[in-house]
Amino acid sequence: MDWHARYLQQAAWTRDLRKYLFEKAGIKSARRLLEVGCGTGAILREIETPAALLGLDLNPAALTQAMIHAPAASPVCADGLAIPFPDASFDIVYCHYYLLWVKNPLQAVTEMKRVTKPGGHILALAEPDYYARVDKPEALRPLGERQTQALKRQGADVGFGAKLAETFFQAGITLEETGTIQSGVKEPSVWEREMEWAAIKADLGESASSVEIQKMKTLDDEAWAGGERVLHVPTVFAWGVRPT
Repeated sequence: MDWHARYLQQAAWTRDLRKYLFEKAGIKSARRLLEVGCGTGAILREIETPAALLGLDLNPAALTQAMIHAPAASPVCADGLAIPFPDASFDIVYCHYYLLWVKNPLQAVTEMKRVTKPGGHILALAEPDYYARVDKPEALRPLGERQTQALKRQGADVGFGAKLAETFFQAGITLEETGTIQSGVKEPSVWEREMEWAAIKADLGESASSVEIQKMKTLDDEAWAGGERVLHVPTVFAWGVRPT
């Protein structure tokens, strides 16, 4: 599985939203930005700013890739539950498909708030709610259920998107805006569908045989060809401010 390619795909889903939120957060005047859980640098590479840009991740291999894909950013190998910076160090702190994977999302958001300057901005750009996933036709609903269960076994909080706004409130962040990212109406390209299936195979692992996976993929291909396929995972964002 080419995870950087997958992260680039996810970055494309939120590109318009990120442009809007970063402008609202005053990125043009910001001096220091931090991405928590930056992975291979799929988001960092797209940020155009004269500000100091830092990417934090616990995975050294991912950070090595981030240094290649986003050379303007400074890598920080550390745990997002204990960010190694003093209070009020950054103007903007953000994350992207991150909080569903951490053991204590409230602690993670509280840490993001701590290192943000008073009046600074905290952004959770994308957190999915797999419990509200929609799969059509009905024959493909078990596929979504199996992938959701596989993600749970990997440690994901698959319904975290629905808890995002409340987590910001609990962390003492002044919530400015939250909502569900609007999915595009355009049918995904062949590359996008193949990338989705690569992710499904990686998620299911040994819980599904190659024969089962191929059967589900055939159903999926036929549904797309027949104009019947619907695949939607509601994904939530939140933008807040650290109180002054």
